[in-house]
Amino acid sequence: MEIAVIGSDEFTLGFRLAGVRLVYVAGKENYQEKMQEAMSDANVGILAVNANDLQYLPNAYRTKVLDSIKPVVVPVGGDQSDLREKVKRVIGVDLYKTEDE
Repeated sequence: MEIAVIGSDEFTLGFRLAGVRLVYVAGKENYQEKMQEAMSDANVGILAVNANDLQYLPNAYRTKVLDSIKPVVVPVGGDQSDLREKVKRVIGVDLYKTEDE
C-alpha cells in the first residue's frame, strides 16, 4: 500500500518533495477521471486530495469517495482543516479524547 496524491501541480509538489511517488495531476476538466483512476489503483492505500478540489466531483461520487475505506481519502486544506477530525476519520479513533469527554 502506498500514499498517493491528486491535484494541481502546485498542490502535489510538496507531496513529491516529501517522497510521495504516486501522483495524479488533475485540474477541473479531468478531476473526476483522475479520481476514478486513483480510486481503482490497488496500490493506493491513502489518497490525499485538496479539499477545495472535491467540488469538481458530482455530489453522489464525492460522498462515495469520502466514505471510501480503500483507499482512505484524506482531504487537505479547505474547510476540513481540523486535524482532530481528520485523524478520527482516517483511523476511526479519537486520539485526542480525554476522560472528561
